Amino acid sequence: MTQAPDRDHDGDEILNDRTCIVSRERREAADLIRFVRDPQNSVVPDLARKLPGRGAHVSFSRKAVEEAVKRRLFKRAFRSEVETPADLAAMVDRLLVRQVSGSLGLARKAGQLVTGAAKVEAAMRSGRTLGLVQARDAAEDGLRKIDGSRRAGERGTGRAIPGFRLLDADEISLALGGWNVIHAAILAGDAGSAVLKRLEALAKYRGEKPTEAIDGAASGDSRAED
Repeated sequence: MTQAPDRDHDGDEILNDRTCIVSRERREAADLIRFVRDPQNSVVPDLARKLPGRGAHVSFSRKAVEEAVKRRLFKRAFRSEVETPADLAAMVDRLLVRQVSGSLGLARKAGQLVTGAAKVEAAMRSGRTLGLVQARDAAEDGLRKIDGSRRAGERGTGRAIPGFRLLDADEISLALGGWNVIHAAILAGDAGSAVLKRLEALAKYRGEKPTEAIDGAASGDSRAED
């Protein structure tokens, strides 16, 4: 990271430059969220970085977006009166969740995501698993049971299988068109890689790290899925 020049936000010094308006540090595009003004002069996130107009950048962090809103930095960055939604940080989170949900559905259609305890355990051991999705409200004994197979798969391939507990069971179920989906294994392939990328982005934004396999084993899951 490179410290930006210590001067006021004039001209295009900040706009369209990869400089966080909160930290004043230059970052790679992947480490920033771009924001633009919509036709109603309201600040909106541009996750795809394709919307027209000048953009202001904030570090890829919910805390950073909240800080930008709190300190009214978008007004300063755009050098004009703008409407900054109070829930802008939550708006970004919802968009990232939507991206995760969409990628989950596409991966399942492509045969690169499986659900159901037995299928997930088999996938964990197969060596083809890129990652593991587990509901935030999953029971601990169910997590341990899946992680027994997860550790076996890690030993077989020599690489860790990252886990993500970012969505509730209802959110995962809705994305996959199922009911009470607690665990899902992400399999190798373009669609599976896309899911992993989206999950990593959501985890990064929330300041969370992928989970590791936990020790121990238990039989059954109080929230068993079909």
